[in-house]
Amino acid sequence: MRTPDTRRGAQQGPVEPDGPGRRRATQADRSARTRTALLESAARGLSRYGYGHLKLEEVARDAGYTRGALYHQFKDKQDLALAVCAWYRETYWHEVARFVEQEPEPVAALLTLARGHAVFCRRDVARVPIALRLEFSGQDHPVGREVERNYETLLTRCAHLIDAGREAGTIPPGPPTRTLALAFVGALEGTVIALAGETPDDELFAARAVAGVLGLDPPA
Repeated sequence: MRTPDTRRGAQQGPVEPDGPGRRRATQADRSARTRTALLESAARGLSRYGYGHLKLEEVARDAGYTRGALYHQFKDKQDLALAVCAWYRETYWHEVARFVEQEPEPVAALLTLARGHAVFCRRDVARVPIALRLEFSGQDHPVGREVERNYETLLTRCAHLIDAGREAGTIPPGPPTRTLALAFVGALEGTVIALAGETPDDELFAARAVAGVLGLDPPA
């Protein structure tokens, strides 16, 4: 765990020592490291305890910073949770979605999504959307709306790929596209949750689960 240097003030976290050939860290660098550490800590807390039971002092302590450092970056718990949602979306793009976009064939893209999602969800921070979606179900709350926006982005991506697969004849006709996309995401999330900690079976069975939903033969 990071250990804060209290001599540098509450808004600054630990600073890596300068060495030969190493660029001296700027204030912007230190601020970015602080923000990332706090976001990761908050994501862990949200996935474990939910929004209602999240304690900002515990988030700061887990990240290795003071509560003052947290309030220097985020004005309150809602602001922090919204930032976590945005950070999750960006991280998911870099680690999963961009590889899906690179697949020219729709079925291959959907299986890439399933496998990548399973690998991504091996980290406890990846459970944040599921935890928050359940917590804010039926409520009109800014954090809940942001979580639903992220969920709709995933559904839309799946729906476009399903339509493309049907047009290409690689996905058989069947229920309406959105219904199939909902079943795809549900099967994927359910399998990943059930097989948490079961590596690499989580990746394999995630791909097999979504293939079954799509009416395809399971991948080897």
